[in-house]
Formats: sequence, structure tokens, C-alpha cells
Amino acid sequence: MPSPDLCTEEEVRRLVHGFYASVRKDEVLGPIFEQHVGDWDRHLPTMIDFWSAALRGTARFRGTPMPKHAALPGLSAQLFHRWLALFRQTTATLGNEAMAERANTLAARIADSLWHRWQLANGGPSPARPA
Repeated sequence: MPSPDLCTEEEVRRLVHGFYASVRKDEVLGPIFEQHVGDWDRHLPTMIDFWSAALRGTARFRGTPMPKHAALPGLSAQLFHRWLALFRQTTATLGNEAMAERANTLAARIADSLWHRWQLANGGPSPARPA
């Protein structure tokens, strides 16, 4: 359950900026994200709003991420595993164990849901699950 006591907005900002800095440097995920995120200055505040809503209950996020992700070509369970590993590495550096645990749980659910929906939109399920 989201709670404003779980973390601060600054911690959410550090999570998002730290995670996407890692993603952008990653030799596998970086090129994928660079190809599909046209404006990082716009994307990062949207991701801060998303994680603030998910972790703190701020309800600032407005969007429908599922269709955008379902339209991406060539995704695989391995890419989602890599995304989760980078996310968990980032949360481990933040110094807020409760936030890290909640964020990691949510990220695993999100990855699982995105992967499942992507498969349905792109030819059927695969046995490999990211979480």
C-alpha cells in the first residue's frame, strides 16, 4: 500500500534518476531506451510521478504505459530480467530498506505484467517470466 511515510520525494527522484542513468549506460538496455525515449527531460519527471504515486500515493501520474510497451518490437524475458536487476541495484544504494523492498516488489509485478501483456499483443505467451 502506498504511503507518504515510506519515502521522500527526494528519494523517489534519486531512484528514478539513478535507475535511468544505469539503464542508459547499459550496453543492452541503453540502446533500446535511447531509441524509444525521445525526450529524457520529459520522460524522467513522468517516471518520478509514476513512482511517487506507486510508493507514496501522490496520484500525480497520468498515463497508460501498457500500450506503449506492447508496441515495442523484439522484447524478451531476458531484457526484463536485466531491467529488474538494474532496478534492484539502484534501490540497494538508496539507504531506505522499506522503500527498496516495496519498490522492488512493485517493479517485479510491473515487469511481469508488461511482459505478459507484450506477449499477448505479439503472438502469445512464453514460458519464461521475468520476476
